[in-house]
Formats: sequence, structure tokens, C-alpha cells
Amino acid sequence: MEVYQHFREEERPFIDQVLSWQSDVEMRFQRKLTDFLNPREQYIFRSITGDSPLEKGMFGGSENSERKRAILAPEYESVDSEDYQLVLLEASYPDKFINLEHRDVLGAFMSLGIRREKMGDLIVRDGRIQIITGNEISDYIRMNLTGVKKANVLFEEKDFSCLLESHEQWQTRDSTLSSLRLDVVVKEIYGLSRNKASLHIDSGIVKVNFRTVESPSFLLQEGDLLSVRGKGRSKIVEIHGKTKKDKFKITTAKLI
Repeated sequence: MEVYQHFREEERPFIDQVLSWQSDVEMRFQRKLTDFLNPREQYIFRSITGDSPLEKGMFGGSENSERKRAILAPEYESVDSEDYQLVLLEASYPDKFINLEHRDVLGAFMSLGIRREKMGDLIVRDGRIQIITGNEISDYIRMNLTGVKKANVLFEEKDFSCLLESHEQWQTRDSTLSSLRLDVVVKEIYGLSRNKASLHIDSGIVKVNFRTVESPSFLLQEGDLLSVRGKGRSKIVEIHGKTKKDKFKITTAKLI
């Protein structure tokens, strides 16, 4: 199919899934609510459904949410924030005695046997843990996620007006690059030599869209989220096109 040529081969299963959702809604006139999509999946979803007359939207608890659920609905329906069936769970812990990080809570969540796609944004700050999830598993989480590292936790449902604001700050930068290869982009964003960037990739500490990529020649696309262990996260915000010298003009952002 022509749509595949715009995306990576490994993204075909997700593309097929989006096309199937779209077809089902058009044929059965029943809306589809997805699990939480990462930024790259959101980009693919928008690209594929953008020209469809179906009603569509994405929401993850706030306008700035990184992970969002999407809805496809018949064009005569309207979509409201309640339709995303989101729940905000919160627990507290003694941060004077126990240091918890994002990865600690995520690991405890994953140990319950729940797929990452069932969980939206996760905030760990000031002695509080907040998890955005779908209402279909919120009770299960409350009953079973009772400890993180050495901290006993009790999750309670909260109104979204209690959602903590993210302290994340992204610093954007416009660049002109010879290639969209992973080693070239990592070199540019993290201020490394190209050889050092390649070594990081070869050693398996670089992820693209939450998946370890060990090929320096891997080509990045708009919407990709990157992380380098020990150096933080970044993303490809926009690819503007090429210069007269056939170089790529892009906008990147790095979490500071």
C-alpha cells in the first residue's frame, strides 16, 4: 500500500491497526477508543486519519500530556474529554526518607503484568505519585500496586484539577544536518563527537520511541522520541525540508 512508504517497515503493524480502526468505525458506526499512544504513534495516527471525515481527537489528561488516548467516531458524533475514560490515581510517600524516581514506579507498575500502553503520563514529585490510566484497570491498580521499592503506597482516585504540573522544560534548537541518521542526530543534540555517538548506539544505551536501537545508520523521522542513558531525552519536533545544498533543516528539543 502507498501509505507504507511514508513510514518504517517495523511500524507496519501499528499502521495496519489504525487502518483497521478507521475501517471498523466507518462500517459499524461505532466509536473506537485506543490505549495510550506515544508521540510517534500519535503522529502516525494523525497522518493516516487526517483526511478522513470521521470525528477524531487525542487526550491524555491535560493539553501537555505526552502519552494520549485517541478516539475515532462517526462524523455526526462529538467527542468530549470524559469520553477518553481517564482516571487520575495518586499516592503519597515519605520523600524525606525514601527516594523514588520515575523508573521505580514504572517498574512496579509493569511488574503487575500490565502493558505500558495502559498507562498514560506518570509524575513522581514532592512525595507524591500520580498515574493517569484508563478506568478499565484503575481498580486493579489500586488493589495491587501497594508498594514501590521500600515505600508502602495507597492509591486513591483524584479529580483532574489535582493533576501536578510537569516541571519538564524542553529547549528547542534549529539545526541543519547532512543526514537524519541516528548517529548524526545524537551527535548534534547531545554535543558529542560522531564516533562517541556511534559508540553509545552500539552499546545499546540509545532508545528511539522507547525501543533500543543499535544501528547508527537508523533513519529518524518527525515525532521520534530519543533517549540516551545518563544524558536525558530529546525529540524530533519538525523536519522542515532540505536546503539548496541538500541538507536537512530540522527542529529538535532536549529535556533540560
